[in-house]
Amino acid sequence: MQQFDVVVIGAGAAGLMCAAKAGQGGLRVALLDHSEKLAEKIRISGGGRCNFTNVNVSEENFISENPRFARAALARYTPADFISLVKQYNIPFHEKHKGQLFCDRKSDDIIDMLAAECNAGKVKWFRPHSVSAVEHDGTQFKLATTAGPLQARHLVVATGGLPVPKIGATDFGMKLAKQFGHSLVDQRPALVPLTFDSALWEPFVELAGVALPVSSRGSEPLAPWFDEDLLFTHRGLSGPAVLQASTYWNPGKPITLNLCGKPVDAAELQTELLQATLGARANADNWFAAQVPHWPKRLVQAWLKKPELQAVAGRKVAELGKKQLGPLAQALAAWQVVPSGTEGYKKAEVMRGGVSTADLQPKTLESRKIPGLYFIGEVVDVTGWLGGYNFQWAWASGTTAALAILGQK
Repeated sequence: MQQFDVVVIGAGAAGLMCAAKAGQGGLRVALLDHSEKLAEKIRISGGGRCNFTNVNVSEENFISENPRFARAALARYTPADFISLVKQYNIPFHEKHKGQLFCDRKSDDIIDMLAAECNAGKVKWFRPHSVSAVEHDGTQFKLATTAGPLQARHLVVATGGLPVPKIGATDFGMKLAKQFGHSLVDQRPALVPLTFDSALWEPFVELAGVALPVSSRGSEPLAPWFDEDLLFTHRGLSGPAVLQASTYWNPGKPITLNLCGKPVDAAELQTELLQATLGARANADNWFAAQVPHWPKRLVQAWLKKPELQAVAGRKVAELGKKQLGPLAQALAAWQVVPSGTEGYKKAEVMRGGVSTADLQPKTLESRKIPGLYFIGEVVDVTGWLGGYNFQWAWASGTTAALAILGQK
């Protein structure tokens, strides 16, 4: 039986951060992961350049059954703290969009940095190795692993969520949480492309690859608006606008898209369109394209095939009145479409749901049920927006758990 102060299961973003901080604080740390490749999700993130944080992080950028749960950890370890670490390793980076920070080179820079931090803390690596059983005798956690039995007073579960099965994502963390009496919030893919019924989507199949700026909103009552790019696909919609909205979407409900490229409601837009038609001589197809200049022509042509807009297509603008322009304004300012589903975990960036925050201490991430047991990162019911927020939660939650354990030395 190998004895440690802390065993961390999962060598992803949160697990690496936690192990490094605990080890550098003087604890004997074991870091165990079943994958041959270290931190593969970091490696593939951000198109291979790792959007490692966002300078604008706040609790409002996260969704959870307890919206304020992430506050304490995010305050404990901020984007500025992680940026400072990145600078210590002379990793070049840049801000790409809305506070999103990316590596100039490759995601490997972040992985190598975290591995070096673990080595500086004399963390003992166990990979690739898996866990077959975990027991708790009231004082110690005993793990049966392919590396032999391990024992520690503290156990940190950092096994991530279900997205990207091809890199080894599993439900191990959720099963372990249930074993020790924790509640789970229903899990589902988030930050994921949405799909539509083939008959409904038929007019738009030919638009695959077309992208344009929009405002998007999911179906939940408190869902925010996101100003991002929309991408048409053969099966539905993707792009940052839809990925963001998908986190706040519930099956059977519509997402809403403002396609105007500016904040305006349907009533305001109808008035604008009526004024714009005065004296206009163009046919509706050409005139419509001029009203939404950021639209490609083939999108205009496909759009006017929609049943509710057939009264507009092919007519002279001068012939159009409120009866025709009203539906057009509504469709532009608040196009509501009901997805049939999502592209699933194979295309999802993250998982929504997980271990209920009701069973965790927000200032330590320690279980309220089992002393010495911690859950961090994506396995917890804390899901960030697209744009570096989920990585910041990983760094913050990993650091929070490590500092809590160090406080019990």
